Parts: sequence; C-alpha cells; structure tokens
Amino acid sequence: MKQHIVKLEKAAQARLPTPFAVFGLQVYLGGDGKEHLALTLGDLSGPPPVVRVHSECLTGDALFSLRCDCGFQLEHAMRRIAADGRGVLLYLRQEGRGIGLANKIRAYALQDRGADTVEANAHLGFPADARDYGIAAEMLRDLGLPQVRLLTNNPRKIESLRQHGIEVVERIPIQCGRNPHNDAYLTTKADKLGHLLRLPGEAP
Repeated sequence: MKQHIVKLEKAAQARLPTPFAVFGLQVYLGGDGKEHLALTLGDLSGPPPVVRVHSECLTGDALFSLRCDCGFQLEHAMRRIAADGRGVLLYLRQEGRGIGLANKIRAYALQDRGADTVEANAHLGFPADARDYGIAAEMLRDLGLPQVRLLTNNPRKIESLRQHGIEVVERIPIQCGRNPHNDAYLTTKADKLGHLLRLPGEAP
C-alpha cells in the first residue's frame, strides 16, 4: 500500500438542500489549488456507507450533455445516498479525466471525426485517464471513513483508493444513462479502460 500524504484544508461548510435530500456540504482546498466538494448525509459512523467519488464534468453535470453518462451517474448517486439515508458524494475538480475543459472539448472534436475517447486523448498527448484519487482518500480519512462501499464501475478507482489507504469493502455498480449519443463512448470505456459496464444484450 502506498499511502501518500496529500495537503488538504477544509475551507468552508454549510447545508445544501437538494431535490433528493438536505446534504451537508464541505469544501476542501487541495494542494493542487482546486476546491473539491464533499456532500454528506446522515450518521457516517457504524458500517461503511455508500460513497460516490465523482469527477467534475461540466458538460454532463450542468449542461445535460448526452455524450457521456456523467450527469446521469451524479443524479443516480445522489438519489441512492438519499434513499439509504446516509452516505457521501465526493465531487473532484478534475474535468475531462484530468485534462481540463478546453482539452476535453478538443477531444470531442476529434471524436466527431471518428476517434474514440482513448484515441482522442492520445492524439492530444494525454493518457487515457489522468485522474488521481489521492485527494479523495484524504477527504474520506478526514470524514472518518477508512472503509467504504464504493458506487463505481471503474476498477482503477478502487485500486487507487486502496493504494492510498482506503478499503473498498464492496463495489456497487452504477449503470445508467446509455443512449445513442454515448453508446460508443461507453463501449470504449468497457473495452479499453476496463470499466465494468453491462453492454446491451448482456444479462444483468
């Protein structure tokens, strides 16, 4: 286990009423200079709660883009945590799998010309996934959560959290939002990035 110490400062906190529940909202300032968010609900002591580690996607989360499943996953996660009555959603400011908004849009343009998401990133000189979850691990530790039930399809996220000292005791699939605009994108995530997605026609 490689447990890195990531500089972390809790900068602000307040209540956040949403259509799903009234969450606690905490802002963490990371050593990367970015402001990351933690939405918390209920009593987090006791058994490991459901946790979603969600990377920022302005186009999907705020602009309702159908090119990805990010906005669907964000809403699904908030609904799931609300239904449980306890849990955490971490919102990490690492847009476009870590390459930033402008480069993500450049990658979109390449995809419009036939590249898949991995090929587009490579053409721009980036890895397929440049995200780092060290800050998420530190946020979870600050929240008193060394063990979590993680809402994800991404095995790399699970392994990264484990390497940073967080035990993932259960993986909970998050299957939602497939449509004609993101079908190829999701298939590429499964085929080239190893995401554990159920493809059309496969049994649940």
